[in-house]
Amino acid sequence: MFAYFILTWICVFFFILSLKFRRPKNFPPGPTPLPILGNLLNLSVHNPMRDLERLRKSYGNVYSLFIGPKPIVVINGMQALKEAMLTKAYFSLQLYDSTPIIRNLPLPFMKGFKNMEVSILLNVPFIISLVCCATLSFLGVTQVSFLLSQTLKKLITGVITEHRETIVPGKPRDILDCYLDELEKSDSDDSSFSEDKLVMFILHLMFAGTETLLSGFLYLNTLSQLQEQCQQELDRVLGNKDHASYDDRHNMPCTLAVIHEVQRTANTVPFSVYHLTTKDTKPMGYSLPKVLFGSQGTVVIPNMKSVLNEEGQWKFPHEFNPENFLNDEGEFVQPEAFMPFCAGPRMCPGERLAQMKFFLIIVTLLRKFKCIWPEDAGEPDYTPVMGVTLSPHPYRIKVQLRTTQ
Repeated sequence: MFAYFILTWICVFFFILSLKFRRPKNFPPGPTPLPILGNLLNLSVHNPMRDLERLRKSYGNVYSLFIGPKPIVVINGMQALKEAMLTKAYFSLQLYDSTPIIRNLPLPFMKGFKNMEVSILLNVPFIISLVCCATLSFLGVTQVSFLLSQTLKKLITGVITEHRETIVPGKPRDILDCYLDELEKSDSDDSSFSEDKLVMFILHLMFAGTETLLSGFLYLNTLSQLQEQCQQELDRVLGNKDHASYDDRHNMPCTLAVIHEVQRTANTVPFSVYHLTTKDTKPMGYSLPKVLFGSQGTVVIPNMKSVLNEEGQWKFPHEFNPENFLNDEGEFVQPEAFMPFCAGPRMCPGERLAQMKFFLIIVTLLRKFKCIWPEDAGEPDYTPVMGVTLSPHPYRIKVQLRTTQ
């Protein structure tokens, strides 16, 4: 009798769980979830993107999964992503909308970001040092990386001190001046502005995009003919100029195509940043409610790989080829499906900074150095390593100073 009673309650428990895991009316379809686990067994820890593509073939460009008891919606393909993020963009971005320092940037900060090109050009050697530090960490040289990071923090502190001594209130030269102005205005201990946070803020700005840079040099290192084409273009366009400017990109179709193709194939943040619905919306005819199972907002994940490798949108969707960004006349064109920073009002707020920094660093290094794949390094492995972001496997690189510039 007691065993029958326990069995009955177990059945009732799992019945209630099954009701909790039922999809609402007109919600995107998906695989049947298991109690407690949801659809976790449908995803591989090592390569979830392959599983998401398999589910896309079964359920279409908009489908849903349960991660434990939490339902999420995965959006695939350019058409569905554009409709969701642009046409029916009723989403919040958790990082953007929950962080006051990002959401409520005052006007001077906007002016500071406009001056970022000058800051990048003046600090390219400093930025390269940061990249080297990140690369050593990437290669597993933990002790050296730690020492370099501590040294870089001291250098940043010195730069902050210099800015504080020369700042003119109300006339910001760059993002540092803007931050220091706000720091002076903040008297509360609960303020999101502090010098320690400023040091980390600068480190994050400089370290951001390291994985994409590593992917870029992997391709340039192994495709020597492509590297030479870019260097010839740089020599022709820049001539005797001391340094490149961001505006020079308009005269560098080959280099610009290579940079964009690196961003497309690297796909460093394959799922962008999770979004939440702020209103009831119906992308591709499916209902995504503002409130789902008592929680605020439906979680939406954009699958960027499905767009950046979508057949029909690219000449060579599954291989590295800068021709994806060049027309028949050799002019640079940016396909509509190029959206590594997602799309819409809640796309990555650092897109312009990332594009500018990537361009100026790549151009500065290619102009001065030649990258060579070591003879004993074997065949290059372009398969990405899955983590918080996608990054290339560790590799060695041989660098020579160019004799003709």
